Amino acid sequence: MRFRNAFSMIELIFVIVIMGVVAKFGTEFLAESYKSFIFSKVNNTLQSNSATAVEFIASRLQHRIKDSVIAKKDSSDFKALSDADDGYPIIEWVSSDMDGFRGLGKPKWSGIIDLNHGDATEQLLISPQTDTTAVDELIEKLSYGDSGINSAALYFIGSNSDINGYGWDGEPLTDQNDVMHPIKSGDNEYEFIPREGGSTDTNSFSGVDIYEYYKLAWSANALVVDEENNLLLYYDYQPWDGEEYSDGKSAVIVENVSTFRAMAIGSVMKIQICIKSDLIEEYSLCKEKTVF
Repeated sequence: MRFRNAFSMIELIFVIVIMGVVAKFGTEFLAESYKSFIFSKVNNTLQSNSATAVEFIASRLQHRIKDSVIAKKDSSDFKALSDADDGYPIIEWVSSDMDGFRGLGKPKWSGIIDLNHGDATEQLLISPQTDTTAVDELIEKLSYGDSGINSAALYFIGSNSDINGYGWDGEPLTDQNDVMHPIKSGDNEYEFIPREGGSTDTNSFSGVDIYEYYKLAWSANALVVDEENNLLLYYDYQPWDGEEYSDGKSAVIVENVSTFRAMAIGSVMKIQICIKSDLIEEYSLCKEKTVF
C-alpha cells in the first residue's frame, strides 16, 4: 500500500490565510488600477475636448470686428464685453469674411474703396479688384444657399464703432451713422450699392463717412450654453437686417460645459471653458486662451 501525505491543519490554515491576503490586496490593487485607468481616460478626454473647444473659438474670434463684441442677456439688454459681468452669458460678435479675403488665389474682395474714382456717387462705391460674383458664390456655399452678397454689409475701418450701430437690438439698421452699412452688388463686379437694412431697396451713402479701407461681413456669431450644458456656436445671421442669433444656424462645439466665461480688456479677449465628467462626480477641467 502506498500512503500520500495530505495537508496538515496548520498548512491548510496557512494556505487559507495567504489566499485571503492575496485576494484582499490583489482586489484592491486591481480596483485602484481600474480607477487610475478611468481617471486617466477621463482626464485625457476632458483635456482634449476643452483644448479643442478653446482653439476653435479663438480661431473664430481672430477675425472679429473687435469693437463689435458684446455680452447679452436678451435683445434689449446687452453691453460691450469689457463692461459686462457674469450676468450676461451670451457672447456675440460680427466676423469679417476671411474666407473670401484669404485663399490660394487673390482675394475675392480687396478691402479698398477708391474714393477718387470718377464713377463713384452717393449710390455707388468702387472697390478695385473686388469680384462680387465670386463673393456671392462663396457666401452661398458657406451658408448652404441662405445668404449671399446681398446679405452682406461693410464696416469702414476708422469709423464710429458704437455697439448700438451693429443691430444687436433686433431692429434693421436705417441710420446712416450706424457702424454697419448693408450693401448689394452693382452692375459691375467691383461695385457696391447701398441698401436699407432688412430689404434690398436702394438707399444712399449720403452723410456716411466713407473710409478708404473696409471689411466685408455677411454673418455674426454667438456663443450660447443651452439647458443641456452644450456650448453652441450660432452663425449665418445678419443683425444689421434685424436678425438675432436664434435666426441663424447652430452647431455644438462641446458638451458637458460647467463654466463658460469671456472677458475683454480693450481689444484683448480671454476665454475660459470648463468641462465636467459624467463618470467622476464633481470633477471638471478648464482651459483658457487669450485672443488678441
